[in-house]
Amino acid sequence: MNDKRDCYEVLGVARDASDQEIKSAYRRLALKYHPDKNPNNKKAEEKFKEAAEAYSILCDPDKRARYDRYGHSGLQGGFSGFDPTTFGDFGDILGEFFGFGDIFGGRRRSGPERGADLRYDLKISFREAAFGLKTKIKIPRQDTCGECDGRGTPRGKAPVKCPTCRGTGQVRYQQGFFSISRTCNQCSGAGQIVTEPCPACQGSGRVRKEKVLEVRIPAGVDNGARLRIQGEGEAGVHNGQPGDLYVVIYVEEHPFFQRQGNNIYCQVPIGVTQAVLGAEIVVPTLEGEEKIRIHEGTQSGSVFRLRGQGVVSLGERGR
Repeated sequence: MNDKRDCYEVLGVARDASDQEIKSAYRRLALKYHPDKNPNNKKAEEKFKEAAEAYSILCDPDKRARYDRYGHSGLQGGFSGFDPTTFGDFGDILGEFFGFGDIFGGRRRSGPERGADLRYDLKISFREAAFGLKTKIKIPRQDTCGECDGRGTPRGKAPVKCPTCRGTGQVRYQQGFFSISRTCNQCSGAGQIVTEPCPACQGSGRVRKEKVLEVRIPAGVDNGARLRIQGEGEAGVHNGQPGDLYVVIYVEEHPFFQRQGNNIYCQVPIGVTQAVLGAEIVVPTLEGEEKIRIHEGTQSGSVFRLRGQGVVSLGERGR
């Protein structure tokens, strides 16, 4: 049984919280419990690590989708430790705490951003892997807001240029001999300010939805294969390009068929008399039963081949 607290509970947000709400909640906790602000305070240190772990899961669309479906058990390997260099937002958080900008070189967001890629794990049968199939899957993701078309403002209401950074998304500070550029706090690097946010998306330009997609799994697909569906990931920020969806295939084991490359093997028991004298027997295949002739004196472990009864090669029609 997993004793870890629920990630949404740790950050104090609802399960349908937006990316911005999750980031804001983490920012608040990180500043409150940061070790440099709470020296020799083990409890604060644990709170800081717990918040970092929760944020590392919920800020990643792939991890969040798996966590929403399976909980902590769906994240193989668990949390591998908090590395601030892996978080573009963490430099901004410490910048607010210490008074300087983006010390970890985190990405500076300005203008359109490509949406995140998503992953969906799909379990299919042995037969479906051999012959292919069409199936529908349900993907929770951030979609472009239909009310404002991703602009963040109601139709007919355009955002205005940020007066603080003059539309650049960056603000420069002089600290001694150094000139430091950091993300503008007023517009969050967008260069524009939404004075009247869209009521449907609260100005983010994106809303969380479940999208039903019909996907085609090609014949001959093998266990662990990754299928890329272009443009079906999360919607981009500020009308940026959408990410891609990767469907990872998991093939269920068959009761008596085993696959090796494009060949299919199965073990068929026969009697001693049949092995010694030879016989005609019926064997199973993916397309039904077939008759084969067992030669006289057949030894245990002998292999008989039925042409064209294996798995089609990906991209080809015949077997």
